Amino acid sequence: MNSQENIDISIVIPLFNEEDNVPELCGELVEVCRLLNRSYELIFVDDGSSDKTLQRLLEVQQTNPTISVISFRRNFGQTAAMSAGFDHACGKIIVTMDGDLQNDPHDIPRLLDKIEEGFDVVTGWRYDRKDAFLNRRLPSIIANKIIAMTTGVKIHDYGCTLKAFRKEVVKNIRLYGEMHRYIPAIASGMGTSIAEIKVNHRPRKFGTTKYGISRTFRVILDLMTVKFLLSYSTRPIHVFGQLGLFSGGAGFLIALVMTIQRQFFGKPMGDRPLLLLAVLLMFIGIQFITMGLLAELQARTYHEAQDKPIYFVKKIYGPKAGNA
Repeated sequence: MNSQENIDISIVIPLFNEEDNVPELCGELVEVCRLLNRSYELIFVDDGSSDKTLQRLLEVQQTNPTISVISFRRNFGQTAAMSAGFDHACGKIIVTMDGDLQNDPHDIPRLLDKIEEGFDVVTGWRYDRKDAFLNRRLPSIIANKIIAMTTGVKIHDYGCTLKAFRKEVVKNIRLYGEMHRYIPAIASGMGTSIAEIKVNHRPRKFGTTKYGISRTFRVILDLMTVKFLLSYSTRPIHVFGQLGLFSGGAGFLIALVMTIQRQFFGKPMGDRPLLLLAVLLMFIGIQFITMGLLAELQARTYHEAQDKPIYFVKKIYGPKAGNA
């Protein structure tokens, strides 16, 4: 692993069973990077491939000192592969892309130009996508609209792996599950500036896609996590407390109405299902509020034990600038 800290660009490429794509991918990347006139490193992460992907990578790595290969013991998923790449990257700007040749390396200079305009994150938009409509493009269109509406970050293509980040952005992000697609949304919570550009998308030449409709449910669950982290990670009592007050208040009102009916109109209470509903809602309300208080304790432990900040400074001006 190249340990130099003055590298300009790190390119992180996760791969899983892409043995036929490795030689052409490496050749294209080296060709593009040499034209940039900047120092660079290529970090390939073999995500526990069962074919000859690792062997092909090592063959290429022997002839090119700018290439590093990280090999997983088993398949941990693309999010874990990206996280490993981020942890080992030394570049001031980190670029991510897929290893299936569908992302075009010749778009990398355009991403870097956009970063140079002052943006912290630049994400690709596969405007003319070369995938099947029903099982790939249609679910993606729907998912992107839902994600953009939920997170408030208006990006057309969350699923495009071709992205560029300033180092300080990804170094402050911890990824779990399948949250790599949500990095721009997570980064937005740090106050970053995000841009999107149209990129070339090519048909797959070798191998088969690793994605399917079955991933939709995991994407939805991760979206719920991201929304919670963006809105309530430092104040969980606000979400659980609101649910608790609504549920408990509804139960109390139902019980109050039934009590008035019993006292002034002689209506019996014991044989009415509404009484059970009122009691249930009040208990649920208490549970929600209790969960909120426990979550508050956990949030404080999480931030204080890891010395994790609740804010991110972009730059300090004036006498304290040297301490930034």
